[in-house]
Amino acid sequence: MPLSVTGEDVHSAGSISEKPSRDEEKNIVDHHVVEPEFDDPNIDPDAMVLDDDSPYPEVRSAVANTDDPDMPVNTLRAWVIGIIWAIILPGMNQFFYFRYPGVTVTGIVAQLLAYPLGRLWAYAMPKVKVFGISLNTGPFTVKEHVLVTIMANVGYQSAYATDIVAVQRVFYNQIYNFSYQWMIVMSTQLIGFSIGGIARRFLVAPPSMIWPTNLVTCALFNTLHSQQYAGIGNRGGLSREWFFLYIFVGSFFWYFFPGYIFQALSYFNWVCWIVPNNIVVNQLFGYYNGLGMSLITFDWSQITYIGSPLATPWWAEANVAFGFVLFFWILTPILYYTNTWYSKYMPISTRTSYDNLGQEYDVTRILTPESTLDIRKYEQYSPLFLSTTFALTYGLSFASITATIMHTILYFRKQIWVQSRRSLSEQPDVHARLMSKYPQVPEWWYSIIFLVMFVFGVICIEVWHTQMPVWALVLALIVAFVYTIPVGMIQAITNQQVGLNVITELIIGYALPGKPIAMMMFKTYGYITMAQALQFTSDFKLGHYMKIPPRAMFWAQIVAAVIAGTVQLGVQAWMFTNIKDMCSPTQPDRFICPGTTVFGTASIIWGVIGPQRQFSSGQIYYGLVFFFLAGAITPIATYLISLRWPNSVLRYVNWPVIFTGTSYIPPASALNYVPWAIVGFIFNYVIRRRHFSWWTKYNYILSAGLDSGVAVSIIVVYFALQYPKNGNLGINTIQAWWGNTVSINTADFGPEGGGTPLLVMPDGKPFGYVLFL
Repeated sequence: MPLSVTGEDVHSAGSISEKPSRDEEKNIVDHHVVEPEFDDPNIDPDAMVLDDDSPYPEVRSAVANTDDPDMPVNTLRAWVIGIIWAIILPGMNQFFYFRYPGVTVTGIVAQLLAYPLGRLWAYAMPKVKVFGISLNTGPFTVKEHVLVTIMANVGYQSAYATDIVAVQRVFYNQIYNFSYQWMIVMSTQLIGFSIGGIARRFLVAPPSMIWPTNLVTCALFNTLHSQQYAGIGNRGGLSREWFFLYIFVGSFFWYFFPGYIFQALSYFNWVCWIVPNNIVVNQLFGYYNGLGMSLITFDWSQITYIGSPLATPWWAEANVAFGFVLFFWILTPILYYTNTWYSKYMPISTRTSYDNLGQEYDVTRILTPESTLDIRKYEQYSPLFLSTTFALTYGLSFASITATIMHTILYFRKQIWVQSRRSLSEQPDVHARLMSKYPQVPEWWYSIIFLVMFVFGVICIEVWHTQMPVWALVLALIVAFVYTIPVGMIQAITNQQVGLNVITELIIGYALPGKPIAMMMFKTYGYITMAQALQFTSDFKLGHYMKIPPRAMFWAQIVAAVIAGTVQLGVQAWMFTNIKDMCSPTQPDRFICPGTTVFGTASIIWGVIGPQRQFSSGQIYYGLVFFFLAGAITPIATYLISLRWPNSVLRYVNWPVIFTGTSYIPPASALNYVPWAIVGFIFNYVIRRRHFSWWTKYNYILSAGLDSGVAVSIIVVYFALQYPKNGNLGINTIQAWWGNTVSINTADFGPEGGGTPLLVMPDGKPFGYVLFL
């Protein structure tokens, strides 16, 4: 977006005005106008930049443009602390993944706590060598800190494939040995790693692939280690270190209010408080199961549920906001209040599937003893219905799939061709040139990882009964391969990832109908392989920014991924063996497995009922199939118009982001989108334009401080106030006061949190149509 610089910011607008003077002292005056290989909305085409820094002010503000190749990184200290976190985070998060309510200890917590651990090691450990390895190489360096954090981040979330194992046990009574479980988890995790490694020349090396979320992490690293570099600018005032500390402390203590003391500040559906029983008002202004026209929340964890608004470029946020308004504030009410898809008999926005009585769909009523579809029972029971926003989300997912391919062909074809032939040292970017000094990871290393993990996958689906043929595994990996670079380029530029979950479910649902285990495995190998590839690629870019030697990165990621997956499986196996009534809705310690239940239900809906009974011609949601066509046409139309008016606002229109930006709905709601867009507009548009030097120095540190404070506070609130007595602490006192009940005593929340439909059929009669199959 073109940059407007006010008088106070003349000397710090991207550090551009300062650098000619510094470079003239070194007799370097090689500056040029940026000429990107595609129309990049993140860059000002009129800005003058130098070869000694990034052309992007966001990158300059967060990433140092220098490197110390002699700085210790691949040390015993880094490996020990990193492995400790690679055990603790995955193990703890896997344990609480099966509990409701649960808690997730994020990578930023490890990033914060690893710093004092490293400093303590540097202070306490003797400076001696054991078997030629130094126990203490001196001060804890920022590069060691990065390596530790990457190892912690690799597997802190529950591996997707562990849900396959859990669903097989809980839903289908299939309990296979640890070899099967380990190979399926390793193959799904590390095939993605190998694809990410092969794609790094397209997604890591080019300077245009900025990966905005990494900038917050880099800024925090540089702040903790007091790194000084030109991109911060010369604005005076509070140092970044003190600014971060103040924000962290404030964020930590503030979260106690929306998180526990006054929870209405989180779900701030204030309009619904005025008329709590007016269904239409609650559907339009509600936050639980409504469209969120109440606009605001005071809970940073809700605002950042879909990612930090301070890290995402404003033009990308504007695309998401446009898509949200168009599809959820305009199209959704039209569909709902015209009773399209019999929608009035369901709440307007939920993640639940319904039967023709408006009750949650009971999948057990349509299954044979072998967990396949019983057509007679299905006809006697009910078709499957979805809330309006849930159904629309499927359509938008269809559109994003075709829009992504078309957008890549139209806008990125030149960049992909150029990058396929360009070496790291030839990149027009100081960070790539600094990284080119380190020995690179040969692509055959990644190829070996891929082949070994592919063999693991074949063994899993052939030796054990999985319903999935090898050709389906190959097809799933082809889908992942094809989409990794297009989706990765969009994510690296916009901070928005196009998901393949729906399209993989659609493909396997038609290709292998009635096979739920095959559906789960195909989805995992097709969708999660790509998602893992992009997660590893994002870590590659973090290492690229922080100048971590690539081979050290390679081994750290491999080892951490293996450790994390093994720990998660071990914790899961222990829980199912030792916790009575595991995954039962009445489990006394609340280990009811909400994620596993949703995953298993989806396996039945898509693998047993199948998409042919939802989206084929003549079925209720057939119209959504035309979103595939809309996704293909819209980028072409925008591209052709932009050829005629190249400098118009259309250069910022990104249809894949418009279609996929709202893909978190459900379970996300307007609560997570509207305040997110408002905060993004204030900081990344208004403040960035009017107070650029402040934005340059503090914006990413503000995000890091708020994120860190909330992350730590959530853990404290959970273990100190929510976990004791199974959540019954203060149930008749603080949990019962008006500030914690006003938002749920509304039609927005509805009975048991399920929302309120506009219409109810009289005398329990079914709505919809009669099945003739």
